[in-house]
Amino acid sequence: METISFGTDGWRATLEEFTTPRVRMVGQAVATYLRDEGLEAPVAVGYDARETSRGFAEELTRVLCANGFDVLLSERDRPTPLVAHAIVDRDLAGALVVTASHNPPEYNGVKFIPEDGAPALPDVMDAVADRLAEPDPLPTSEHGSAREVDFTESHAEAAMDVVERTTGTPIDVSGITVAYDAMHGSGRDTTDALLERAGASVERLRCERDPDFGGTGPEPAPENLEELIELVTADGESDEADGDGADAAGVDLGIANDGDADRLAVVTPERGYLDENLFFAALYDFLLESADGAAVRTVSTTYLVDRIADTHDASVHEVPVGFKWVAQAMADHDALVGGEESGGFTIRGHVREKDGVLLALLAAAMHDEEPIDERVDRLLETHGTVVQDKTSVACPDERKAQVLADLEAEIPDAVADTAVEDVNTADGFKLLLADGSWLLVRPSGTEPVLRVYAEATDEDRVATLLTAGEELLEPLV
Repeated sequence: METISFGTDGWRATLEEFTTPRVRMVGQAVATYLRDEGLEAPVAVGYDARETSRGFAEELTRVLCANGFDVLLSERDRPTPLVAHAIVDRDLAGALVVTASHNPPEYNGVKFIPEDGAPALPDVMDAVADRLAEPDPLPTSEHGSAREVDFTESHAEAAMDVVERTTGTPIDVSGITVAYDAMHGSGRDTTDALLERAGASVERLRCERDPDFGGTGPEPAPENLEELIELVTADGESDEADGDGADAAGVDLGIANDGDADRLAVVTPERGYLDENLFFAALYDFLLESADGAAVRTVSTTYLVDRIADTHDASVHEVPVGFKWVAQAMADHDALVGGEESGGFTIRGHVREKDGVLLALLAAAMHDEEPIDERVDRLLETHGTVVQDKTSVACPDERKAQVLADLEAEIPDAVADTAVEDVNTADGFKLLLADGSWLLVRPSGTEPVLRVYAEATDEDRVATLLTAGEELLEPLV
C-alpha cells in the first residue's frame, strides 16, 4: 500500500512498481468507496495505447464485477475524455482509466473519475486511498457483469452539439485542411474522425498504434512535434503570395494530442507551435463573440485572458494548478471556459474534464472563422505583447514543503530590479511586479522539482525573471 501514492489525477509509476496486485488493490479501493457512497450504477473502465493497459483494465473490470458492479469496458484504447463523458451521458457511478498520459512508455497509471465526470478532488482521492486493500469478492451469485462498449459516437455527438450551441452556428470546417498528430496515442481514429465529421480534410501523422510511442513520451511539446511543425509551416513564402493562410502543402492548421488525448497542442502557419497561453486567449476571445461568461485559469496561466475579459465586462477566476480546481471553479461560477497553460481546456455545457478531442474541433472552428495567427496578432496589438516561459529547479519531494516555508521568509522587495507589489499564495508564491510582469514558484505535483514560471512583454525579460527565480531558490534547496 505504501508504494501506491495518489497524486495528480490518480496513481502513476514505472512498471516495476505498477503491478497487477497493486492495480487490483486500487480497483478494490474504488469499489469500496463507491459502495460506501451508496452508488450502485455501472462503472466505466477505459485505457490508453500502452502495451500493458488493456490487461490492467481487464483486471480492474474483474475486481469491480466481483464487488457487484456492472462494468462498461472500452472496446479499445480511447481518449480519457470519452470515458469521462460516458459517466455523465450514461449516469454511471464513475470510471477508472488506465493511462500514464504523456509519460514515457515504461510508465503506466490509473485514474479515478467520480460520478460527475470531473476530476476527483483531494478529499475523494484521500477517501479512495484510505480503502486500499486486497480484493474482497462477493459471493459469485452477486457478481456484476461486463460488456465492451464504444464510447466514440455519443462523445462525438455531444462535442458537435456543444460547439454549435456555444457558437450559435452549425459546424462546417470543410474549407480547411488539418494536419493531425496522434503521437501514436489514443486520439487516433477519434480526434481525426471528429474533424472529418465536421468537414475538415485531415492529413494524419503517427496515427498508428505504437505502445512505445516511437521511443519517447507522447508529450505534445515543440521538440516532439517537429514533423507536424515542418508540415504546417512549410514554405512560408508561399503564404504571402497566396494570401490564404495555408502553407505550400495546403495545410491550414496543425493539432496534436498527448497520449490519452485530454490535452492538445496547436500549430499555425506563421507561429509554428502556438504557446498554450496564446491559444487560451484566442479561444476565449472566439467564444465571447457569441456567448457570455467568466474564464477560469490556473495561477500559472497568462493575464492576457484577464485583459480580454475586461473588454467584455467579464470576470476571471484564478485557481491553483491542477484541472480539478479549474473544474470546481467552473461549476461554482458557471464559467464559459476553463484552462491551464499545459494545454488542458473545456467549455461550459460539456463535461468538466479537460478534453483534447473537443478542443481540436473548437480550434478548427475558430481557425475556419478567422486564421488563428490573425486573431492572436490582433489580440496582442490590442492588449500588448505577452511572453511566458518556465523552468525547473531540482528538489526532492520531502524537501519541497521546507523550501517553500523558507522562501516565505525570503520574499524580496524587488526582483530583477523591479519592485514586488503583491504576493499571491494560491499555489506557491506568485510575485506580482510593478511593471506588470510576474514570477511564480510552485512545487510540481508529479516530479521532484520546483517549477519557476515568468510572464513579461518580451523574451529577454522573461529569461531574466527565470534566472532571478532560480537564484532565489537554489540557496534554499
